Amino acid sequence: MHIPDGYLSPQTYVPFYAVMIPYLGIAARKVGKVLRSRHVPLLALGAAFSFVIMMFNVPIPGGTTGHAVGGVIVAVILGPWAASIAVSIALIVQALLFGDGGITAIGANCFNMGVVIPFVGYYTYKLISGSSEITSTRRWMAGAIAGYIGINVAAVLAGIELGIQPMIASGPDGHPLYAPYPLSVAVPAMAIEHLILFGLVEALVTALIIKYLQKADQSLLTIYGGDR
Repeated sequence: MHIPDGYLSPQTYVPFYAVMIPYLGIAARKVGKVLRSRHVPLLALGAAFSFVIMMFNVPIPGGTTGHAVGGVIVAVILGPWAASIAVSIALIVQALLFGDGGITAIGANCFNMGVVIPFVGYYTYKLISGSSEITSTRRWMAGAIAGYIGINVAAVLAGIELGIQPMIASGPDGHPLYAPYPLSVAVPAMAIEHLILFGLVEALVTALIIKYLQKADQSLLTIYGGDR
């Protein structure tokens, strides 16, 4: 889902930067109020986990890639604001040091994977898990569904961002200056791959980690907001 340089017009990536820079500042303040100092290493671990899992990229027609993100499991453990920071740090490091995702597209990539996935995933998990016991099967099932939905919503948004480029940034002859594929190509390309493959990977990873924590250390599932 990493959008590279040259696929988003300034009309698209500048607003994303304008939104994400203050957003991350707000997220940092919120995390500082919620997380205790002893949980900070978990935030670093979450960023590292997201970094590693996102390195397994599969090219998708249309100019981007497909992969799991890990944003939902970080959100379940530390909350969506902390997950935003963890995933965004991973994305920024990948773009600046490894060329994975464009520098101009950092704002858009951070929004898609660092905001949409954690928040959509977390609140889906919260809605489905409800007040069930920490050890309940409902918890890891909720995590699986949340992971699947979160990454697919982000994938569709990325497809829309790519697909609108021919409409908002074309040359005098009508030739697209950035991403060349219309919505009818970009959205299905992103949605189908994530619906049938990468969404399932995200669901599996999220469910397995929750199931493991239910047996190994249940306290990690109660850090953010107590026992939900």
